[in-house]
Amino acid sequence: MNPTHLVGPVLVLGSGLLGASIGLGLRAHGIDVVVSDPSPSAQAVAVDIGAGRAFDAAEQLHPELVVVAAPPDVTAQVVAGALQRYPDAVVVDIASVKVAIAAELAQILGADNELLSRYVGTHPMAGRERSGPVAARGELFNAMPWVLCASPASSKHAVKVAHSLAIDLNAVVFRFNPDEHDAAVALVSHLPQVMSSLVASRLQETPAHALSLAGNGLRDVTRIAASDPALWVQILGANAPKLLEIMQGVRADLDRLINTLSAPTAPGARLDLAQLMAEGNAGQMRVPGKHGGPAQQYTWLTVLVDDKPGQIAHLLTEIGAIGVNVEDLRLDHSAGLQVGMVELSVVPAKRAALVEELTERGWKVIL
Repeated sequence: MNPTHLVGPVLVLGSGLLGASIGLGLRAHGIDVVVSDPSPSAQAVAVDIGAGRAFDAAEQLHPELVVVAAPPDVTAQVVAGALQRYPDAVVVDIASVKVAIAAELAQILGADNELLSRYVGTHPMAGRERSGPVAARGELFNAMPWVLCASPASSKHAVKVAHSLAIDLNAVVFRFNPDEHDAAVALVSHLPQVMSSLVASRLQETPAHALSLAGNGLRDVTRIAASDPALWVQILGANAPKLLEIMQGVRADLDRLINTLSAPTAPGARLDLAQLMAEGNAGQMRVPGKHGGPAQQYTWLTVLVDDKPGQIAHLLTEIGAIGVNVEDLRLDHSAGLQVGMVELSVVPAKRAALVEELTERGWKVIL
């Protein structure tokens, strides 16, 4: 087992996707994890998959760390209870909003800085469209951002333990204050969720034959629209002020686009449409690229493969033998034909040689 920074035991309050994933990740390092959940069935599933042992109220537990993985609307109450019940433990929460929770926690505990010194707000920027412990993965946090939002009352020891949790789960640690965090996630997480859900909602009455034309563009845009509505009601409500500022800007852009499309041949209309698309290009270029570094322009090519077992693995093996690194990969299927389309992203300097080599080896490449 790899050496860890935490010693344990770690008490995880909440056995949903994130809580159970934390348990699985820590258990893989041999750390004693205790799982507690208000739902006996959810707790039992988390225990069954190996996320930890079941919480026993009769046990005299002295956790090094308590991880509150509760829904955002009860997080502050659960944190306060944990701080009071476990006087030697550091307590962290992993909710996706921080300002509202910090304010509610201060209201519950008052000016008791002794308790608050053992609390650190955190947020692992990881998840899946599926929810619950059955979707948990111990590797969920590998190389993903984990934000620490320490308050002025947080002790150095508490921050160190919170940092250790993220490091032991192979996450990448960032430090924000609560206000900075909520503003950032409103843009990079909450806005995409809202826009994805709004686009997907337009599909409810769409005829099936029209949806048969859908490709990766629609799938990419609507993928996260499958997320849990109950959870997002809480997240959006808690971060409404930050999200509202951004949505007002989106509304202004939509009004601009609607006005332009109302008279698409009017003088200046085409220029305005081009400028709008160019602004999107400029924003997309700012999204961090591979390994979190600056965005890099890659080039794409598509290879047709037979829709049968082993073809994609064979293709990737051949690309590896050619000596080209695949930066990204997407899959699609040809409508009505038993062939798959593997879209490959490579550095531009390697594209021509890869196309030539694959063609010589009998692959059909679409440029």
